[in-house]
Amino acid sequence: MSEESLPADALPEYAERVLEVAELIPPGRVMTYGDVAEWLGEGGPRQVGRVMALYGGAVPWWRVVRADGHLLPGHELRALGHYRTEGTPLREASRAAEGHVPRLDMKRARWDGGERAGREGGGRAGWDGGERAEDHT
Repeated sequence: MSEESLPADALPEYAERVLEVAELIPPGRVMTYGDVAEWLGEGGPRQVGRVMALYGGAVPWWRVVRADGHLLPGHELRALGHYRTEGTPLREASRAAEGHVPRLDMKRARWDGGERAGREGGGRAGWDGGERAEDHT
């Protein structure tokens, strides 16, 4: 069954799983698109980004972010309001940065799933939440 033929209130299974992970991220913390895919063990950053673009409005979308810490284009001010309310660590923008919009402080804000209630041993098995090569592309 293709996405186009799904009932309006039905979500593809993968989308449901992505949104469930987004809802687990604690206030003041973030996961990258790639982190979410890795947590799920399927898909990749682009697939997670597509799900968030299509269905993310019902969950804390501002907690699923780009690996470079830049705020989602077109939604910077809304996201920034959420980050400030939740106390998410930010890095002030340089004067050269377009619009002088802060970035996320990924070293401090990134969540590895370790605080997830009801999950023994913390985050995803074999994943320490550390930086990966694709985080710098």
